Amino acid sequence: MIENIRLSFRGIFSHKIRSLLTMLGIIIGIAAIIAIVSTIKGTNERIKNNLIGSGSNTVKISLKLGGNEYDFTYQSPPSEVVPLTDESRNSIVKLNEVENCTFYRTRNNPMNIFAGTVSLESSTVIGIDKYYFDTAGYMVSEGKSFSESDYTSFSKKAIVDKTLADGTFNGESPIGMTLDISGEPFTVIGVVSEVSEFEPDIESVDDYYTYNQTASGKIFIPTEDWGIVYRYDEPQNCIVKAVDTDSMTGAGKKAADILNKNIIKNTAATGEKTTAPKYKSENLLEQAKSLQDLSSSTNSMLIWIAGISLLVGGIGVMNIMLVSVTERTKEIGLKKALGARRGRILGQFLTEAAVLTSIGGIIGVLTGIGLSKVIAKVAEVPVAISTPAIIIAVVFSMAVGIVFGLIPSIKAARLNPIDALRYE
Repeated sequence: MIENIRLSFRGIFSHKIRSLLTMLGIIIGIAAIIAIVSTIKGTNERIKNNLIGSGSNTVKISLKLGGNEYDFTYQSPPSEVVPLTDESRNSIVKLNEVENCTFYRTRNNPMNIFAGTVSLESSTVIGIDKYYFDTAGYMVSEGKSFSESDYTSFSKKAIVDKTLADGTFNGESPIGMTLDISGEPFTVIGVVSEVSEFEPDIESVDDYYTYNQTASGKIFIPTEDWGIVYRYDEPQNCIVKAVDTDSMTGAGKKAADILNKNIIKNTAATGEKTTAPKYKSENLLEQAKSLQDLSSSTNSMLIWIAGISLLVGGIGVMNIMLVSVTERTKEIGLKKALGARRGRILGQFLTEAAVLTSIGGIIGVLTGIGLSKVIAKVAEVPVAISTPAIIIAVVFSMAVGIVFGLIPSIKAARLNPIDALRYE
């Protein structure tokens, strides 16, 4: 085998231009496939990152009526939904897919919230339990968090996020400042920021509005204080933190099933069941997969087109190998006259074809990686080099050499030594 490889390299380098032209189809095909696969992988990662975030693995489970989220600003609390309990939370936390869980109440774009004379009506108010910050991925960056007693003593304390702190208090520390929420004074004791510094790729106006829905930031108060400014009996929503990204769908669905056990099906006088709201999870992972599948299917045709280059390259290899057999007929006849078996001759020419296409494959991989980098810079498209694609490309190029080199190799092995020696 080593001798066959040595002879293959000698044959390739003795006809450099011819060998390069023979490998050109392989190089173009492999380079195109590497570039396309890298672009698809990069695009899919960006889709997944934009929808799910960078490592947060959190799933929001909210109360919905039909396909719309239940909005307590305009809708009264449904009588069918009973308050969530510690028992429900414990059941969710015991799920294999779940790392942590929190219950919360929320108001988007609430009225009657002021910081001094500044209205915060485009902010979000969230009533949280003691598990919220750890589950949702927040950490205290200034001041302090709620104490255990703050969750039960109606202390009227609040924590704001960094967006609200930076945009509302003109660079001053908000610690000790007072927020007026529906006429009730809440003292700001801390500022939180997200642990995961996730920044989505904003490429259009639609993207901007998708990822910037709360311009004034968020205000967090203990969930027990919710009744001071709103209603005691408002149902809660839920956030679960999955153990990993792939477990998000299962964690959301199973947690929603547990929460839906708290919904009572009321029966009307007619005996028919009324429509009750249900807890439903945000299936961001499936949304990401749908977009990824769309992206991949769009580009799969490009991969097939690039694969035609490999077919053309394989035909070129077969053509050159047939020429090589013709040129070396006397050499083959001499080897067979000295006792070389068919298998030896077959192996030599198959090895030469495999080496030729393998070199083309390696050059194609390097060209494909370089092409991916160029595409990333010129077209501003994310790329992620796929190691499996590189390995498969090199192995496939070698297989092309073996398959298309088989006919010339068999022709060489079957030559009659006497006729071969007489060949002019």
